[in-house]
Amino acid sequence: MNKERIIFLLIYPVIFLFSKLPLWFLYGISNLIYYLVYYIIGYRKKTVRKNLVLCFPEKTAEERLEIEKNSFKHFVDIFIEMLKGFGIAQKEIDKRYKYMNPEIFRELEASGKSVILLGAHHGNWEWLFNINHHTSIKCYGAFKELENKYFNTYVRENRGRFGSVFIPTQDTIPQILTNYKNNVQSMYGLLSDQSPQVSKTHYWAPFFGHVVPIHTGAEMLAKRFQFNVIYMHIEMPKRGHYEITFEKMDIPETATSDYPLTDIYLKKLEKDISDNPDIYFWTHNRFKHMGKAPVLQNN
Repeated sequence: MNKERIIFLLIYPVIFLFSKLPLWFLYGISNLIYYLVYYIIGYRKKTVRKNLVLCFPEKTAEERLEIEKNSFKHFVDIFIEMLKGFGIAQKEIDKRYKYMNPEIFRELEASGKSVILLGAHHGNWEWLFNINHHTSIKCYGAFKELENKYFNTYVRENRGRFGSVFIPTQDTIPQILTNYKNNVQSMYGLLSDQSPQVSKTHYWAPFFGHVVPIHTGAEMLAKRFQFNVIYMHIEMPKRGHYEITFEKMDIPETATSDYPLTDIYLKKLEKDISDNPDIYFWTHNRFKHMGKAPVLQNN
């Protein structure tokens, strides 16, 4: 028996046990982990504080501190909810992860076009794997492969039990090309709020007033294949409960930017983060390339 399999067999029972525990109990564990992560380890506190000052200079230090603490609580909750996702039942996820305008799926299905679903590290994106329970469009999610092949197989099979297909990030474009050639109407979920590599950046734009490199892959795919583009708003009315509203994005006739859909996405994301800053992943160093733009672009 090889090392990878031994590690999997040792850790799998722990994941299985966690996934079967009730969320009220798991949130108790989350509270303890939060105390450890925030007060003892101090994980990425400097990054979070830098990000909050850059995005909310108008807020007081006390207001930013409150957002900081709440965001760390949510940060831990997301990992707890991710583990719960391995064993959550359809009935429970439907109760906790509500699609507020599912009728948009009928419109998208009737169009015959495939869909780019744009989201961010805001709210809970982990439980989106149940989306194929609500639409006949084949849904795909990209994930970063793990070094352990047994965990890779487990993640793909478990996350796919509600109908969605999970593919390694590097296989996303080949899968899109295959589906396009075979006329398979599909939906591709993409999180586009992280910072791309500067060497691969095509576009720099303001985000909370600071010019940073921006992912444009979603827009490039949408234009090339005439895909519909949907933005995903997420709200959290209470802990462990999420409301998802989908909004179709169209290029305005008056658009002058080379990346109008990306600009619209950034504005919507800014508003969502400003309205609900507690549920954003501030731990990402989103502004690490700020000030490195070769040429400032006008929007």
